[in-house]
Formats: sequence, structure tokens, C-alpha cells
Amino acid sequence: MKTTTNLILVFTLLLTGFVYGQQDPHYTQYMYNQNILNPAYAGSRGDVSIGLLGRSQWIGIDGAPDTQTLNIHSAVGNRVGIGLSVIHDQIGPVEENNLMLDFSYTIQVSEIANLAFGIKGSYNMLSFGIVHPLQENDAVLENRDPVSYPNVGAGAYYYTDKFYAGFSVPSILENFTYAIEDLVVQDVSDKIHYFGTMGYVFDLNDNLKFKPSTMVKMVQGSPISIDLNASLFINELFEIGLSWREGDSIDALVGVQASPSIRVGYAYDHTITNLGEFNSGSHEIMLLFDLDFAKKHIKSPRFF
Repeated sequence: MKTTTNLILVFTLLLTGFVYGQQDPHYTQYMYNQNILNPAYAGSRGDVSIGLLGRSQWIGIDGAPDTQTLNIHSAVGNRVGIGLSVIHDQIGPVEENNLMLDFSYTIQVSEIANLAFGIKGSYNMLSFGIVHPLQENDAVLENRDPVSYPNVGAGAYYYTDKFYAGFSVPSILENFTYAIEDLVVQDVSDKIHYFGTMGYVFDLNDNLKFKPSTMVKMVQGSPISIDLNASLFINELFEIGLSWREGDSIDALVGVQASPSIRVGYAYDHTITNLGEFNSGSHEIMLLFDLDFAKKHIKSPRFF
């Protein structure tokens, strides 16, 4: 009975997402995989950067969102950056796979600051798994063919060693994705998402740094999502932080700079909405590799 209740709950949330604009996955550790959201971020870390992230949302609810990402990006020369991202997102019976290519061009606006512009090309594949309806001939659950479509996006990213600010639209085209012929919903498209990010690193003393950051996400038909984060860096090796996602969750994150080129991060989200009664939170783990093929020797860890 519990499993059936959970499936009904998730599928109700899923349909609501389709009706009002499918939300892109969100990440608590967004500051370390920004090229998934913003193509202008590609190449900003200088060396070849490889990120792996896995997120399991709403633990305890069958069919809750589960996301895995792989992103690779690098600077090519002094001004150009390129990137590749792969995202697998599963919500109940709906599976989405995205392949994205990024290109960025950076302008040095001062001795310490850079302004990058980026474009993103993506190919999205959406498929529907098998669901056993409680009622036969349910038009919502039957005859759902896979769909695939291209998209384009753009972004801008301003950054120094201690500050960043970005704005992006990862997908500009509103592609048609779903239809229900016999019910009310017949014409639904992916809605345009707008992302804004910002962060700064304060030196409190030689061994302690403080970094507040924020991400704002806007999409038509859904409330504005605001993430506020505050993190402490100890000896440039350990990170501890807290986040608040307006109307959704309170989050804790920890990170370890295992070596100058390897970072490990973990985040836990505690749901503060009524949905929290049905789950035990969300988990997110990240691995980040900065590969120094040119043997330039990384001077210090990057904090975003």
C-alpha cells in the first residue's frame, strides 16, 4: 500500500511539472558544476576539469527524482573554452538523457577580472517507462512514445579569483514534449529556465575563508527558486556550509580538497515542506578532478 501511495504521489508531482513547465534538475553544490547551467563557465578553471555528480532526491519515496551528471570542460588557449556534459534524470516512469556541448569566449576586462560569453548546444531524449495503471485504458499512462529534440542556450560569466557572477538560459527553445488527447492537457512544452549565480570568497584570516553564494532559478509557471549558501573553508582543505532553498529545504554540505587536483563533496537536503513527511531527505555526492596536463602546477584550490 505504501509503494502504491508513493507512486501516486510522485506521478501527481510529475504531471504537475508537465502542466506548469518541467523543472530542470537542481543541485545543492551548483557552484562546482556551473557549466551544466552556464556555457560561459567552460574553461574558467584553466586546466581540464572533470566533474561527476549523483543526486538522489526525496529518499523513501518510490520513483522520486534521481540524477547523475558528467561534465568535462577546459580552456583552449587564452580565450576559448569548450565543454561536454551528459545528464541522466529519472523521475518515476519518465527518463530524460541530455547531451550538451559548450563553447565560451573570454575577454580580460582588468588585471584580475574576466568576462566570458558562452553558447550551448544540446540534444535531449525523453522516454516513458512501463506503468501499471489502476484503471484500464488510462489515457495518461498508455501510448507514450519517446521524444527527442535539439536545443540551444547562452550565458555570461564574470569572475576573478575571489568573485563570480553569472546569468544563463541553458535552453532557449520551448520544445513540445507531451500530450494527453482525451484529457485536458494536450499541448505542453519545455519552459525556458533562467539562472543567476553569484559568490565571493572573504579571507577571515590566514587559515579561514568565508564564501557566501546564491543561485536564483526562474521558470514560467513555477515559483522563483532561491538558494542561499554560506560556507567556511579551513586551511584550504575542508569546507563546511549551510544552504537554504526558499520554501523547499535546509541543506548541509561538506567538502574535502583531497589533493590540489581532487575534490570530494557531499550535501544533504532536509525537506521543510509537507512532502518532508513522506521522505528522509536528499543526498548529493560530487567528485571533481582538475588535471594539470601542462604541468603548470596548481597554486591553490579553486573555490568555485
